[in-house]
Amino acid sequence: MRKAGVIIGVLAVVLAVLGYVVYDRLSGAAAGGPGGGRGTGGRGEPAAAPVQVAAVERGDIELRRVFSGSLESPAEFIVSSKVAGRIEKLTVNVADMVQRGQVVAELDDDEYVQAEAQAAAELAVAKANLVEASSSVEIAERELTRIRTLRERGVASESQLDVAEAGHLAKRSAVAVAEAQVTRAQAALAAAQIRLSYTRVVATWTAGDDRRIVGERFAIEGDTVAANAPLLSIVELDPVNAIVYVTEKDYGHLRVGQQATLTTDAYPGRSFQGVIARIAPVFRQASRQARVEIEAANPDHELKPGLFVRAEVVLGRAQDATIIPGTALTRRRDTDGVFVVNQAGNTVTWRPVEIGIRQGDRVQVTGQGITGRVVTLGQQLVDDGAKITIPPAAGTSSPGTPPPATMPAPTQSRPE
Repeated sequence: MRKAGVIIGVLAVVLAVLGYVVYDRLSGAAAGGPGGGRGTGGRGEPAAAPVQVAAVERGDIELRRVFSGSLESPAEFIVSSKVAGRIEKLTVNVADMVQRGQVVAELDDDEYVQAEAQAAAELAVAKANLVEASSSVEIAERELTRIRTLRERGVASESQLDVAEAGHLAKRSAVAVAEAQVTRAQAALAAAQIRLSYTRVVATWTAGDDRRIVGERFAIEGDTVAANAPLLSIVELDPVNAIVYVTEKDYGHLRVGQQATLTTDAYPGRSFQGVIARIAPVFRQASRQARVEIEAANPDHELKPGLFVRAEVVLGRAQDATIIPGTALTRRRDTDGVFVVNQAGNTVTWRPVEIGIRQGDRVQVTGQGITGRVVTLGQQLVDDGAKITIPPAAGTSSPGTPPPATMPAPTQSRPE
């Protein structure tokens, strides 16, 4: 067993040495051909590195961002009953259009009708008491006048006059009490009438459009609900708000009034135009993001609250810019730059650049001498002033390469 282990170890070492030799030969051949070292030609000169290139463009470029979010209604009105009772009728259902001031539900009103009748009867009693008190005052006034006349003639005593005056004052106080009772009865009747009116639930809101849509129902006919229990949710759908959250990187590029394009999976291939209406002045501490509201017209009510949307916003735009492929960018000595191909197409020059707007695989750059073509693949093989070779594109042949020979079609012999 020990001898077999030694043999296996020796074989492993031999295979490793052979593999290294083969790798070294192949690397030397790829870099400089036979007889040359890695990265040199057959005469000791640096070999031309194969690279791929692309043309530098001049044109317009935009900085676009796509933010994900959801749709919300700008206004939601919860319809609730102000009094308790059993629902006798719901006049609207989900997705129905509702007009401002429309009756949307009716409650059992027997108890409130009875309360109104009782309040009306109490008001009638109070008014009758007022009439009676007013009559008593008139009688007391006449009695007081008579006693005063008799007192002037010396027939009535001073005490009789005092009693008449006290009676007159009492009757006038009774009138004041009766008037207060009438006022209280009138208020009780008005309260009973208001409670009775609450059995007819009306959808009323103050601002926005006069017409809205029922978004959700929280009760059905026959349910007994408590006071202030929600019955319906009525939402405004035109306009509709797209709510997105942006990071610090994009926050500074956003402005109120910027245009945005909304897309949703509910309507593939379609887009809706919106405008940034509000930008939150604070960031959420947990996510370090700020809320942005994009308002979009929705006259056909196609966009619904809760839908997932994507909002594309143009954050910046540059005209007549120098544009290169993103793959052309490389970094040397902590500096961004590109390798520009000379007119002959056999050498490259390193040019530092400043990166501007990125749009997909297109990048705006600024710098001196960024014209013609730039290296997009093989930058690691070259340096400033290095020689290059540009392989022909697929389907084409390099200059001086003869076209491939065509073989004649084989002939078939006919049987004699």
